[in-house]
Amino acid sequence: MIRAFKNYFAITKKEWNGMVVLMLIIALVLVIPFILPYFHQDKPMDVTGFKKALAQLKSAKGGNPNGTSVFNSDDDKKDPHPILFKFNPNGLADEQWKKLGLSQHQINGIKNYEAKGGHFYTRADVKKMYTITADDYTRIEAYIDLPAGETFAKKGDIIIEINTADSAHLTQLRGIGPSFAARIVSYRRQLGGFAYKGQLKEVYGIDSAKYNQLAKQITVNPKKIVKIDINHVVVDDLRRFPYLNFKQMNAIVEYRKQHGNYQSITDLHDIALLDDEILRKIAPYLKFK
Repeated sequence: MIRAFKNYFAITKKEWNGMVVLMLIIALVLVIPFILPYFHQDKPMDVTGFKKALAQLKSAKGGNPNGTSVFNSDDDKKDPHPILFKFNPNGLADEQWKKLGLSQHQINGIKNYEAKGGHFYTRADVKKMYTITADDYTRIEAYIDLPAGETFAKKGDIIIEINTADSAHLTQLRGIGPSFAARIVSYRRQLGGFAYKGQLKEVYGIDSAKYNQLAKQITVNPKKIVKIDINHVVVDDLRRFPYLNFKQMNAIVEYRKQHGNYQSITDLHDIALLDDEILRKIAPYLKFK
């Protein structure tokens, strides 16, 4: 029994040497952090130059000698003596906004909203702009040449023209949230506008049930369609158009180069790649003169 115990825990000379080396390595690792500072000392960082540069920067940005200044941007400056006058916020020039006491930063926010299709219908629309503070709105509210009241009627009580409504107004339709509104606006841009209500069913996620729910809440003005000048268009101009594939786009352009300008939709019947269904879809979007 004792012999078996000794045999189990016995180690060879090679294993013993390995254990000794391992112990030495462990001891070295533990000792190094205490020895290293005697051989290498970190030099303190000289921040004099940094402080000098920082002081110069603050001075250039309008700081004060105490270093407590904020770095004021010119875009955040407001006219200390605003001039109030009656105005319509839609398309109002930057200079007019500045006279009313808004900063360029605030004006940029308004212009970005308009560039994305935003429109002010009531005073409440202006109030909801995140760039306009409560104090700013209180000051200019009485001079806004728009109806007062809430932006929208209760869901289901309004009729919206689908080719001019922005995504915010589309969310007021019963059954339409921000995601569907964004998809409708995106598809409208690809088309150039809706020619009839039924095209809404081509928007991803709008099935027959949802379309039937929406149809009573919208109108379509085909005059708002951005049409394609078929006699001057190139293939790159047609890439966004969802009703044509690349071969069909190329065929339209090449046929025109070979046979001259198109006079009417009838001329496109001679292009083999365009069947009656495609021609029916694209007809409202083409102009020939």
